[in-house]
Amino acid sequence: MLVFFLIAFLIYFLANLYIFLKGYRAIHVSGNFRLIYTIIYIVLASTFIVGKILERNHSTVFTDILNIIGGFWMAFMLYAFLSLLISDIVYPILRLTGVLSMQNIPLFRKWSFLLTMALSAGFITFGFINAVLPVVRKYDIVINKPAGEIKTFRIAAVSDIHLGSIIRKRSIIKLSGMLKKINPDVVLLLGDIVDGEIGPVLRGDLLSYFTCPKCRDGLFAITGNHEYIGGAATTIPYIEKHGIRILKDEVVTLDGGIQLIGRIDRSGASFNGKERLPLSDLMRQVDLTKPVILLDHQPFRLEETAKAGVDLQLSGHTHNGQMWPLNYVTRMIYELSYGYKKIGNTQFIVSSGFGIWGPRVRSGSRSEVLEINITFSERTN
Repeated sequence: MLVFFLIAFLIYFLANLYIFLKGYRAIHVSGNFRLIYTIIYIVLASTFIVGKILERNHSTVFTDILNIIGGFWMAFMLYAFLSLLISDIVYPILRLTGVLSMQNIPLFRKWSFLLTMALSAGFITFGFINAVLPVVRKYDIVINKPAGEIKTFRIAAVSDIHLGSIIRKRSIIKLSGMLKKINPDVVLLLGDIVDGEIGPVLRGDLLSYFTCPKCRDGLFAITGNHEYIGGAATTIPYIEKHGIRILKDEVVTLDGGIQLIGRIDRSGASFNGKERLPLSDLMRQVDLTKPVILLDHQPFRLEETAKAGVDLQLSGHTHNGQMWPLNYVTRMIYELSYGYKKIGNTQFIVSSGFGIWGPRVRSGSRSEVLEINITFSERTN
């Protein structure tokens, strides 16, 4: 984890340095203005890191503001870097073809930077609007196994809520209203209920605003990687205190013999040194003649799940890249980055999630809640 954070910090630093130098060279006025530009840039580029450090020690409205500004800065950093990189690719082509003369180079740099600002602002504005307007994504599937007297079964599944300094009371109330309209037989939370540090959640007791149908006897959850980032010893008990049953390598049987397997997130071992149970051990506890639904936060090793005899796996984690063009990156990392896939008799659904990480910007995906309508049939394939 230390190596990961060091690499992430290095990338963050180098990207900011690249953008800063491009802007610095584009300014052709007094040295005082360049000084102001430098100060403003350093302050903005530091907000995300400073906000996270301060939040870890003491969560306040001020740290919330830093995280919000820092999040938007990360979105700006992505699109400014890509735009300026394109201009650097175009620059030598224009020079070699004679389109750009030596006299026009300062003007080219100026307009490249101004265009970068405009494009970045456009992407961020669109992405923010997209992020605050979640949708219900419906899937109608068939599981060819009997579930007693139950012929149809409706699941509401929510991944990656990321409650914290950015996703707060208003969002959790909106989510509760969406779940009420779905009117599910069971509600499943697919990990990353909190964003990381538990301080912002505790300060507003954010889960106290979470209400849902079936919360008393039909609400189950699993851990995601973010439940461990801020300290699982505090985060998990807080979630469970609010009536959410977290399945930690456990199997529960619902009406009709429908079996839920909830796996501990695969990244938990990086924080507590304890490996989760192998899927084969959990499968020994189920009746394969009845429906088996697996909850696993990160959609890895799908073939293993299919071979084990699971009927349906629900996952999240990927955010479907969250910001374009990162959705293309997640497609290269995961066999199924988003949506539906069937391998053998096993069906997989990966959600883009309800909340966000970092910037409240979704330019490459939508915020969503899953409505999964299952029909049980005794027909064989």
